[in-house]
Amino acid sequence: MLKNLDPLLNADILHALRSMGHGDELVICDANFPADSVARGTVLGRPLRLDGVGSPRAIRAVLSVLPLDTFIEHPASRMEVVGEPHTIPAVQREAQAEVNAGEGREVPFVGIERFAFYERARQAYCVIATGEERGYGCFVFTKGVLLAPDAPRA
Repeated sequence: MLKNLDPLLNADILHALRSMGHGDELVICDANFPADSVARGTVLGRPLRLDGVGSPRAIRAVLSVLPLDTFIEHPASRMEVVGEPHTIPAVQREAQAEVNAGEGREVPFVGIERFAFYERARQAYCVIATGEERGYGCFVFTKGVLLAPDAPRA
């Protein structure tokens, strides 16, 4: 165990998060997402796993150490419900609460159509597959920076 680290963050996930640079993206997906085949196209080339954990809880763990990008308009995205792009399922509302809490500010999700989401996910740094059983528990996050206290802010 390590102090001040969420126990869900295993060595593989911590290594991937630390290896990512500013602007790199990561996917947190539900159990129905084709994580293995999509992850083969990512920088990491294989999925990371958080089985038995829902997407909102995985988001809380990841955002406890990963800053979101403040230099872009939408550092957090969600997969849209097919045929109902404005519908926000419970899993996405719960995830939104975790993002806002983790960032200490409102960071609204932007929707991405399902097949466009798959394509974007293939370009990500990594895919973290959860055990989320509810549909549409799939999200993309863009990594930001941690600036020194005297550095210019966005």
